[in-house]
Amino acid sequence: MALLPLLGTPALALPAPMSDPELMDKSDLVVVVSVLSCTAVTKDEKTGEELPAYLAKLRLTDVKKGDAKVGDVVIPKDIVGPWTVNCYPGELVLTHLAKRSGGVSYGSTWWNAKRDMKAPESTDLPTVPGETHAAARQRPSRSPSLVMIRSDERCPAQAPNPL
Repeated sequence: MALLPLLGTPALALPAPMSDPELMDKSDLVVVVSVLSCTAVTKDEKTGEELPAYLAKLRLTDVKKGDAKVGDVVIPKDIVGPWTVNCYPGELVLTHLAKRSGGVSYGSTWWNAKRDMKAPESTDLPTVPGETHAAARQRPSRSPSLVMIRSDERCPAQAPNPL
């Protein structure tokens, strides 16, 4: 009886997802972010290949862990591949980030490091290097309050009229 040699072929499988406690432990920054924009970049920095790569601009709306403040803007850098965590303009997400490049930038802690909280306006990404897709401006959730001042009252910041 002849045995056929088994030929191994590379599998494109994702590693197992991290648990929530493991993501929290391995992350330097755990935040809720609003995705402000996404820009197409030209080449993969490590390989020089023409691979689709993107930089997302994120505004922090809540900080669960890390040395950042609400309102800070972060631009994470991720590796390209089937494990890339995409961000889309207008999206609101909880994300886990780890320091990269000696602590100068951040990247996703793991491929399952993102939890959607508000769907994006679109999942279209820019196609031309240097092109940016930005989120539409957010509309106020309520009408601004009006303050009525009678004509015989002065506004507190108003100086008296010298005439």
